[in-house]
Amino acid sequence: MYYLIADSLKQATREEIRLPGRQFVAVLTTEEWKRRRDDFDMVIDMDMETASPAETKAVVNLDSLTGTFSIPDRAEISGPRHNFSFAMDERGIVLVDDSGYAERIVAEIARTKKWRLPGLERFLYDLLETAIAGDLSLLGGMEQRLNRIEEAILRGEVEEYPPEMNDIRGDLLDLRVHYEQLIDLGQELEENENGFFREENLRYFHMFTERVVRLQDIANGQREYVAQLRELMQTQLDVRQNRIMTVLTVVASIFMPLTLIAGWYGMNFRYMPELEWRWSYPALIAISVAVVVVCLIWFKKKKWM
Repeated sequence: MYYLIADSLKQATREEIRLPGRQFVAVLTTEEWKRRRDDFDMVIDMDMETASPAETKAVVNLDSLTGTFSIPDRAEISGPRHNFSFAMDERGIVLVDDSGYAERIVAEIARTKKWRLPGLERFLYDLLETAIAGDLSLLGGMEQRLNRIEEAILRGEVEEYPPEMNDIRGDLLDLRVHYEQLIDLGQELEENENGFFREENLRYFHMFTERVVRLQDIANGQREYVAQLRELMQTQLDVRQNRIMTVLTVVASIFMPLTLIAGWYGMNFRYMPELEWRWSYPALIAISVAVVVVCLIWFKKKKWM
């Protein structure tokens, strides 16, 4: 697919995008790029990475800019990513993608965007915005999930470390890496080393970078929140274990004197006067009950129960 950059993206032919003074956007498959790359007259020093790129980056060539996008799928952040490559100069940009994802993005931009000051920089800004579209609400949803987990922990409803926290932590780590790469890409574009962009339009890349920095700060804050919840969870487990140990200690302390009494009168010495006394058994029961009651009162007073 070929487009000319006007007040919006306009579909064009291959011949139309080669007209002088017109900026263009092209979306090609890998095979199409290999066959037609010479049509674009881009001076590329090194082969462009087209086989499943694993990161978002930009590489400055002698008279072109190449790079890759690796965008997490927001439905499954830790799952497979949307990957495509690009090559550009001052005349336009070529997106190389076999999955159809880049073509859908460009078609959406063509359908929804109207520009008062059209240009390659404005298109790139809208393209970059798709890499973070909806992330603010996504991060807000993660924070709500973490809040619910915290409330459940404080209510004592969580018996063990929730697997959901590991999922959120992994997603936040992937997003943080994604944001770092986008910041590097935005700064590379703003640097404008080859002079492809008009100086007054570099603000688009600065605006984008600032937005990504804010998203990264939110993601980092939530990762710290996860770490705090892990500590809270461990504290709650320690408190629960301490309560169990306290109960066991109290029970053992109560039965220690009773065990002593039972052991004392279980020695079966021949001359034990209590053995012949008529009230020995009731008296021993009363002493045992008194011991239990005194221990309970004492533990209650010391707030061990």
